Amino acid sequence: MHDLTRAGRSHSSVARELGLDRRTVRKYARARTWQEVMRRPSRKPSTLDPYLDYLQQRWDEGQHSAKILHEELRTKGYPGHYQRVKMAVAPLRRGLPLDEPRERPPSPREAARWITTHPGRRSPHINDRLPRLLDHCPELSHTHDLVRRFASMLDNRDATPIPGWLDDLANSGLAPLAGLAGALREDRHAVAQGITTPYNSGVNEGRITDVKLQKRLMGGRAGIPLLRHRVVLIAHLRRRYADRPTLTPG
Repeated sequence: MHDLTRAGRSHSSVARELGLDRRTVRKYARARTWQEVMRRPSRKPSTLDPYLDYLQQRWDEGQHSAKILHEELRTKGYPGHYQRVKMAVAPLRRGLPLDEPRERPPSPREAARWITTHPGRRSPHINDRLPRLLDHCPELSHTHDLVRRFASMLDNRDATPIPGWLDDLANSGLAPLAGLAGALREDRHAVAQGITTPYNSGVNEGRITDVKLQKRLMGGRAGIPLLRHRVVLIAHLRRRYADRPTLTPG
């Protein structure tokens, strides 16, 4: 593939000649080494992982005996078997890097949750992975900064930075954020009220949820009178339990 593409052939013509998909030809043509196109499944962490740096160091120093390396690791507290060390150094004998455990990349939903969660409420695991994720994706890093700026406005109940924030949102170069900026500009007064006042539509949303729940419970067959009766009863129960005094210890 490299010989054909260096000769000026297009990926499509190479694919037709070799009987391969054009995307396959493009992937191999762009690869600089064969290791880049090898798909190695991610492995689970093992007890040897804390000693991989030491293995690499000793290999670079010239110690290539798996038996001796295993004995050295045993003196450092490694409880595993010799075969595990032998398998670990096998890639080094072929000129490949150590087979280190690979982290599963976060899903879009997970990445969104990491970004929108307050830094003080993130777990140590997320605080460790999120900076590395942002370093690999400048667009995501820019999105993170914009989200945290908006969160700061909510925390401080200060809508003063909204105009500048909307300008940065529109000029971010990211189409979804630019579209969001246009929608927020149309309702900027309502957005400002939502930031600066303690009121929200949570109660109304709760009532709507009650109605939808009752319709599902009745299989969509509840008429208006029965539905109204059940919603009123639920509201009555909510009010009764909300007014109940709270017991305090002692």
